[in-house]
Amino acid sequence: MTAVTRSSIKLAGGAELSFVTAGDKRLPAALLIHGFPSSANTFRHITPVLADVAYVIAPDMPGFGSSDVLRNATFDGYAAALVELLDHLQVGERYVYLHDYGAPVGLRIAMDSPELVRGLIIQNANAHRTGFGPQWKDTLKFWSHPDSGNEASATAHLTLDGIRDQYVAGVPDEVARTISPSVWKEDWRVMSQPGRLAAQRSLIADYGNYVAGFDLISDYLRTYQPPALMVWGRHDAFFDLAETLSWMGDLPRMEAHILDGGHFLLETHATPGVTLMRDFVERTNGTRPAMSGSQ
Repeated sequence: MTAVTRSSIKLAGGAELSFVTAGDKRLPAALLIHGFPSSANTFRHITPVLADVAYVIAPDMPGFGSSDVLRNATFDGYAAALVELLDHLQVGERYVYLHDYGAPVGLRIAMDSPELVRGLIIQNANAHRTGFGPQWKDTLKFWSHPDSGNEASATAHLTLDGIRDQYVAGVPDEVARTISPSVWKEDWRVMSQPGRLAAQRSLIADYGNYVAGFDLISDYLRTYQPPALMVWGRHDAFFDLAETLSWMGDLPRMEAHILDGGHFLLETHATPGVTLMRDFVERTNGTRPAMSGSQ
């Protein structure tokens, strides 16, 4: 199995950005961007396997995992940080993995340099209003009227129980039982460190700016038609299943798979998920690398 290496770089603003890499740099690059409240750890089960066919880069976004908090936490700022990382690693063309908060970051990177996108891997990532169900009521109200009361309601999930729900809410019991509590406990330990909850509140507010640009995202997808693979957990309590149809509307040639998992699909379905991802990279890259190993 391919070795995974953890490294860090100092960003232009002085913050440290931690990331893992795996695979040969001669292979096509795959940028794996995690969501809230996780880190590169969310890809721990797939990174060594996907590295057989791709040069895998999985950062801890600023304020998550082992990466420092940025002075101003915005998704565009996070995208700029990851572009610094890609430039540091001398990465040109890349596959971009989108999950949850990784969507506003990865789509900004893709839209700024569409010619460098080899393909998108979409895993429970929202980019249309169809993803918002009743559970978004307080957040939508906060974006419309950003006063302190509405902010308190929109950020009420920033607790240990709220972090746990990201993994198990809406997931069938027999599936949820296979997810170790150590995962969300570690997320909460990191998020409880100084400055990190404030950054999370800023991101919740900034997500409203991301939503305001949904029409531009659809324009990008419809115009450029990047090769795309969807691997989606059907029991996602946060993004409605109708969101998958909106992605299909923008990307009518997208390969889509709906699996029996939740928002953090890779905690329970890493093996079928990474098998689909490997096949997608090999097929869209046009070759099967001679160095590709077996698992």
